[in-house]
Amino acid sequence: MRRRRPLVPLCVALTAAAACASGGARPAATGAAGADATIRAADVRVVEFALADDSMEGRNTGRPGSMKAARYIAAEFARAGLQPAGDSGYFQRVPMKDGGRTPTGRLRATGVPDAGALDTVPVDRRLYGGNVVGVLPGSDATLRDEVVLVDAHYDHLGVVPSTPTQRDTVFNGADDDASGTTAVIMIARALAAGPRPKRTVVFLATTGEETGLVGTRWYIAHPVRPLEKTVANLEIEMIGRPDSLAGGAGRAWLTGFERSTMGDRLRENGIPIVADPRPTQCFFERSDNIAFAYLGIPAHTLSTFNLHTDYHQPSDEADRLDYEHMARVIESGARAVRLLADGPTPAWKPNARPVPPAAGQRSRCRGG
Repeated sequence: MRRRRPLVPLCVALTAAAACASGGARPAATGAAGADATIRAADVRVVEFALADDSMEGRNTGRPGSMKAARYIAAEFARAGLQPAGDSGYFQRVPMKDGGRTPTGRLRATGVPDAGALDTVPVDRRLYGGNVVGVLPGSDATLRDEVVLVDAHYDHLGVVPSTPTQRDTVFNGADDDASGTTAVIMIARALAAGPRPKRTVVFLATTGEETGLVGTRWYIAHPVRPLEKTVANLEIEMIGRPDSLAGGAGRAWLTGFERSTMGDRLRENGIPIVADPRPTQCFFERSDNIAFAYLGIPAHTLSTFNLHTDYHQPSDEADRLDYEHMARVIESGARAVRLLADGPTPAWKPNARPVPPAAGQRSRCRGG
């Protein structure tokens, strides 16, 4: 989640031969016949600890640690049995360039309009990175061309130089947003293990959220399924710790709840969610979902962020998360995706669809 404020083939660069092969998916994880698989806290912990490990170097966009994380996510999508949907197997290459260092010393990547634009960028400033995309095709002859998009951003803030007062230099981003990426992986496993959903479900792990939605903007320009057929977007971000304002462990909140029929329908079907209890924080506009919402797609983020002080700090570590809580929230997420894929499509309520800021203007919720 953001604060209020010639391209090398990725398949080769990531050295993920199995993941890059179109036919290289491993068998799907098994689950109870006829039902989505149960989410186990122990399995959640394994994925979360892998994504938030120091070896991932804070998953900074366009850097080696981010590429290592992308390899891991692609392998998990293959394990779940998703079809690869990128331009290089599961990888959707996103061209970018080195944007220098932030005031805190963190390396920053910025997007470019297209791969050809890199021709004007010095070679030593060219970066490569990418989204990770897998698809679970729908089963219904009438509905399978419609799409439900389930996503999380896997990037975080990387590494900063060591100082006498800064010994832990890796921003692991366990909650932000390795937790949401873990949820996307686990939901993919669960849905693939159960009955095939009626609509097609696209599972997307994006890069560059922390640097201005770089990966999401690239996906919107190069969708793997038509955006006009995308009927709903559920993003998952920061579900690692219970939030008392959501009702405690196992319960979550939905950004922009009051704007569309999505939240009402999920709650009516027993999903333990409430409206965002902190609307003044503008969470609806602070993550990737807003880019899809501006296109008219009912798009919301599922979260349990309780404003903990480890946000955007090196102390956002995997050993501080509550895995039983995460497992229950992910189960709710899987049920939510099942409802969106098999049932009526959500719609914006009257005068509630968000409108992009006019050219040259900033949303009141950004910056700061």
